[in-house]
Amino acid sequence: MWKKIFLKAQLNPHFLFNTLNNLYSLTLKKDNQAPEVILNLSDMMSYTLYESNTEKVTLTKELEFIQNYFNLEKMRYPADKNIRLNISGDVDAKGLYIAPLLTFSCIENAFKYGLKTTEGSFIFLDIKVKDSLFYFQLENDVEQINDARKVGGIGLENMQKRLQLLYPGKHELQIEDVDHKFKVTLKIALKN
Repeated sequence: MWKKIFLKAQLNPHFLFNTLNNLYSLTLKKDNQAPEVILNLSDMMSYTLYESNTEKVTLTKELEFIQNYFNLEKMRYPADKNIRLNISGDVDAKGLYIAPLLTFSCIENAFKYGLKTTEGSFIFLDIKVKDSLFYFQLENDVEQINDARKVGGIGLENMQKRLQLLYPGKHELQIEDVDHKFKVTLKIALKN
């Protein structure tokens, strides 16, 4: 049990640091959306501090958190950037639970490392829930630094370990880093 708590706890400091930097940027610009962002941040912090302290949360709450975070990050970029989030399917299905913050490091990394190429920069996140299956596909552009670059980091390693602990034999994860594109595809059976 301590192993699960430790792996999840490593996500929270990154979330707080990056979100506060985003908010700071908006206040410097005296952006009129700053009050709404503060309220949004408050909701997200409440989720990460209080509601995500369980092994699993309702899928609806997790999707709301993802949408809030995605929208907060999207606000930092010009409207012409190709940033899309699509959530579809049985997202309000009763009785569906998921490990909290499981995919968060992927989304955070997409904004951290994506949108850097001069042409064709993008972030696409597609989440679908159907027949108690959670489908997550995130794709973003990446700069080609060198061919020896390692795929993934501690966030992806933590996600893989959490999946193995919480969903043994009930998940499929594929990570690709090809042709200036980074793609994470995940499928989880949410019910036994």
